[in-house]
Amino acid sequence: MKSRIDYNRPTAMMLGRWQPWHQGHQELFKKALEKTGQVIIMIRSMPNSKDNPFDIKKVEQNIKESLESYHGMYEIIVVPNITNICYGRGVGYKIEEIELPKKIQAISATKIREKMNEI
Repeated sequence: MKSRIDYNRPTAMMLGRWQPWHQGHQELFKKALEKTGQVIIMIRSMPNSKDNPFDIKKVEQNIKESLESYHGMYEIIVVPNITNICYGRGVGYKIEEIELPKKIQAISATKIREKMNEI
């Protein structure tokens, strides 16, 4: 499906493994969306492991299912295993941490994966 975001408009970016996409990620997405009205979600390509049990297709599917009502407001892009984000000077964007409520911050994908393995 072709993206409906406008590449010339300001856009928020989220970068992560999303293993799995959970309510904390969903809330972060909503806050990012409030900033610009559209979001690029970057999925870090990682080898499958205990910490990365889902392949890229499953991660993308989970995100799309969770964001069904936000059609046209985001795009998903698979990127290499980015470990450093570097920039030289003030070039028109900022890197910021979004403070979410403690209850949301406490959501842990590691704990979710552990519970999934118990089933």
